[in-house]
Amino acid sequence: MTDRFDKSRLPSRHVSVGPARAPHRSYYYAMGLTEEEIARPFVGLVSAGNDSAPCNTALDAQAEAARAGVETGGGMPRRFNTITVTDGIAMGHQGMKSSLVSREVIADSIELSVRGHCYDALVGFAGCDKSLPGMMMAMLRLNVPSIFVYGGSILPGHFDGHDVTVKDVFEAVGHHAAGNCPLKDLIALEKVACPGHGACGGQYTANTMACVGEAIGLSLPNSNMVPAPYQSRAEIAVAAGEQVMELLARNLRPRDICTRSAFENAARVVAATGGSTNAALHLPAMASEAGIDFTLFDVAEMFKSTPYIADLQPGGRYVAKDMYEAGGVYMLMKTLLENDLLDGECITVTGRTLGENIDQVTWNPDQKVIYDARTPITPTGGVVGLKGSLAPEGAIVKVAGMERLEFTGPAQVFDCEEDAFAAVEARTIREGSVIVIRYEGPRGGPGMREMLSTTAALYGQGMGEKVALITDGRFSGATRGFCIGHVGPEAAVCGPIALIEDGDIIAIDAVAGTIDLVVDADVLAARKEQWKPRVHDHQSGALWRYSQTVGPAWQGALTHPGAKAETHVFADI
Repeated sequence: MTDRFDKSRLPSRHVSVGPARAPHRSYYYAMGLTEEEIARPFVGLVSAGNDSAPCNTALDAQAEAARAGVETGGGMPRRFNTITVTDGIAMGHQGMKSSLVSREVIADSIELSVRGHCYDALVGFAGCDKSLPGMMMAMLRLNVPSIFVYGGSILPGHFDGHDVTVKDVFEAVGHHAAGNCPLKDLIALEKVACPGHGACGGQYTANTMACVGEAIGLSLPNSNMVPAPYQSRAEIAVAAGEQVMELLARNLRPRDICTRSAFENAARVVAATGGSTNAALHLPAMASEAGIDFTLFDVAEMFKSTPYIADLQPGGRYVAKDMYEAGGVYMLMKTLLENDLLDGECITVTGRTLGENIDQVTWNPDQKVIYDARTPITPTGGVVGLKGSLAPEGAIVKVAGMERLEFTGPAQVFDCEEDAFAAVEARTIREGSVIVIRYEGPRGGPGMREMLSTTAALYGQGMGEKVALITDGRFSGATRGFCIGHVGPEAAVCGPIALIEDGDIIAIDAVAGTIDLVVDADVLAARKEQWKPRVHDHQSGALWRYSQTVGPAWQGALTHPGAKAETHVFADI
């Protein structure tokens, strides 16, 4: 097997080849490796497995299963772990400030482990929201042959005669606060909504980025929608381990796969599935790792011309398990490609093009989840980019399942999520108002929190369609309603959102793609002169360091210059 690989050209030669590396080899002998095994390429198997939430509990077992595939392909598997911050647990309190920051820590920790130990290839296993883009960012940054594996979604729970997800529990909190859900029913629901291993079942951020993994070519075809409890997940892990050795033999790397056209394909799949607005943050960040300019505005441009064709929660009826049974991401991509909405020439981790992979799929006209692109749910995507006087650097809104696409109303302004949530609980949010939650951006939060607790509580009170909400923070993929995130520039740098006062009129048009603050320019100029920067509570530690380096949301909330500033690529050391 080792004849297929020239170790003298691989990074692992620095820790395993030649007399000077005898001390290094002594460690490998200590772990039970043989001389022949040390001579093989070293393949990192990175898992985000932990006990923090069901999203991550099956990942370590899948990473272990991948060992067999790597060994069959002639490699030497080297297991290690990275962190996660699980959004469902971090939601609704100060812990959510850690979520987006964890994306960078995940990417950095993988980079440092691979650099420090000189691994030649990488297979990554992720389950919760930020671990997916974080791993793919690391793969693009290191540019060693890599395959991304999603740990799979949770199966739906069952309550009161219908399927439920964690979204229903968040919304039930609002129902309870409004007096419409007895405490005993809330407790009964929370006990059955999440029945086992796996990430949140709707087309929230985890499943959205899992779809991106396949659409962009870094994951094996139709692998990511398989639910976490299914036995075939172990088979997928083995196949990924074996296939990464093929990529290493061919020297086919992530940046060969993730071209600009591949990013455009990924953005279209996000829109077609009514995916999470967080993809508009993660795709630019991933692109930067490949040296590609692909901002929020580029993502939004793809969204404009992509039909919404997957009837998935939170805007639709079905969950990831249903999409898997309907044929998965490739079934969806088949109708997109047939309608000239994808570039089929992009290469994938199979070594074949996306179009060649799709050719192996037969359209299933009997399934109910994925519509033909010629007869979509709506003619434009489930996610829309906005720009205007309130958001010169853009904003993003998920419109999948929404009937009302225009909203004008007076502002109710809050300088943090806690104050807004307290107002929701106190029932002081006024029908017809535009709720503004600011100083929650990447720099000002710091950490750009999600607002699912607030938006779900509004829905639970029956206010979901009667108000709009804008923030320089983010929304969960489970959020529904007229909720606009990523407003930039953020309040911390005196973007227009910082100058809004209670009663100001805000006009939003998701059809035209505009968001405007209807206040005279001279009034705003006077307010800007009086504005003073806010000091957040995190003046040391990881959140302070993040706030010092993070860039704007429209560029992906980046903390380093990306591949454009590289003087060398790790894979070529």
